[in-house]
Amino acid sequence: MELQKIFGANVRHYRRAIRWTLEQLASEVGVSRETIGKIERGVSAPLFETVEKIAEALGVPAQVLFGAAPFPPGDRGELLSDINSILANMNDRQLAGARKMLNALRSS
Repeated sequence: MELQKIFGANVRHYRRAIRWTLEQLASEVGVSRETIGKIERGVSAPLFETVEKIAEALGVPAQVLFGAAPFPPGDRGELLSDINSILANMNDRQLAGARKMLNALRSS
């Protein structure tokens, strides 16, 4: 997955985790709602200044938005990163279903 898409998926994940709308994040960062939407979809790459503002607004280190942490290097880390990207693009209903499936797998 290209870096732009990883960044966008992580921005969406952390924005949703704090239950912010696109408008709320855009307002905090000082850009338009459309800009945040394009960043989250991986269509547009932000300037470094915007990356820093997004990270600060979301309360996470900028490196995390690029997928630099918390996954360990190697095959396991790549697998966890891929799963994280998939989950980050799910809506709340899909995430609840994924949690049920993961709990069922863990119990077996």
